[in-house]
Amino acid sequence: MLFNSFTFLIFFPVVVTIYFVIPHRWRWAWLLAASCYFYMAFIPVYILILFFTIAIDYVAGILIESAEGRRRKLYLAASIVANVGVLAVFKYFNFLNANARAIAEVFHWPYDFAPLALILPIGLSFHTFQAMSYTIEVYRGRQKAEHHLGIYALYVMFFPQLVAGPSERTQNRLHQFYEEHFVEYERITSGLRMMAVGLFMKMVIADRLARYVNVVYNDIPAFHGLSLVLATFFFSFQIYCDFAGYSLVAIGTARVMGFRLMNNFDRPYLSKSISEFWSRWHISLSTWFRDYLYIPLGGNRVARPRWYWNLFITFLLSGLWHGANWTFVIWGALNGFYLIFSLVTKNARASLDNSLGLTDKPRLHRALSIVSTFTLTCIAWVFFRASTLHEAMHVFKAALTRPTMNQLVPDAIRAAGISKFEVFYGLLLVAGLMWVEWLSTKHDLVRRFRMQPVWVRWPVYYATCMAIWMLGISGEAKAFIYFQF
Repeated sequence: MLFNSFTFLIFFPVVVTIYFVIPHRWRWAWLLAASCYFYMAFIPVYILILFFTIAIDYVAGILIESAEGRRRKLYLAASIVANVGVLAVFKYFNFLNANARAIAEVFHWPYDFAPLALILPIGLSFHTFQAMSYTIEVYRGRQKAEHHLGIYALYVMFFPQLVAGPSERTQNRLHQFYEEHFVEYERITSGLRMMAVGLFMKMVIADRLARYVNVVYNDIPAFHGLSLVLATFFFSFQIYCDFAGYSLVAIGTARVMGFRLMNNFDRPYLSKSISEFWSRWHISLSTWFRDYLYIPLGGNRVARPRWYWNLFITFLLSGLWHGANWTFVIWGALNGFYLIFSLVTKNARASLDNSLGLTDKPRLHRALSIVSTFTLTCIAWVFFRASTLHEAMHVFKAALTRPTMNQLVPDAIRAAGISKFEVFYGLLLVAGLMWVEWLSTKHDLVRRFRMQPVWVRWPVYYATCMAIWMLGISGEAKAFIYFQF
């Protein structure tokens, strides 16, 4: 079920109303049933995969807690193998199989393994990682094993963040299902505001930018120069508004019912460095890789070459997590290279800034840092969006051709029903978004809005809902980009 669908518009108020009406002791069962229905709206039979991993991890958690010595590691390993095994079969088997076949052809070896005709379950990577964090935290002694099977199942399947996060830590959320939540006006209105902002980002900004992006990136060889540059620029904001919009709806949905989910984005395109960008972008996943891969590898508490390797392998695997394609692997590797290069050149760049007098002009220095970070991020996004490495390289090659204004809205773009006005409208939406985010660094906009009288707030609510309805892309609800991961 999509947050931006008419079905969810009916589903959500029904779930919330019954949740607050029924006794507290039965609320977990109601939310679990609602979450099952929510997930089964995609491909019903795939809920059996969730049930399998839930059963494995539930038993593993209890066994890990009661075991000692090597048996604890054995139970943890069994849990991780089960989870990663499911992920490997559905997400990575055909990718590995295709590469193995390519190698076999080079050496003229016989190879008879056929690809599997499987559809990737929605959000498999997200709830797999969340389940793995539970058993790891139990193993580390930071979380007690959950003995209530229904509560544990709800922890994994909680519908607001089931298919695309945020991927919460067990100790931050599991206990919340035991807490009794009441109807609180301020909390509910806060959650609804977040949902409205998230839907605006998705339906008005992301889906509109997607029209231009999809036309260009679905036929990359047909475009040159500014059209490819603009499509990449638009995609950077499409994926941000799409995923940040989803996260806001998820967090707001949970908040309405009294649950607290972590913030997943923090104005990432105002970052002054790649390191800062990754502390602001998809925070739940970045911290997951930090806590369960980067730090166990040694983090920065090792010799400098090993430190760089730890960073690189973390980003490389993060890229592979996003998709079974070499484009995602290169995307992760490129971001890892960015971060390592920034560390290696830190002193040299500081000296250059001093020699150019940028340290005496902090506003200019900040602006240049933001622009350069955003540019590097856009370059990496090309690999994320392109279907193949060949297409990605064509983007870079064709984007360097002599730019002309006609390249912004070529015939192929107009044939898809996209006018110059819509391109300008997309640029205006991006500018408005960045202006609001820049203002939010100077002022607490949410607090200021909450202090306004009712006659100011409610017209804004009404206008936002009307904007989503009238300015959003009409037709069938568009799936969120991160559902494919």
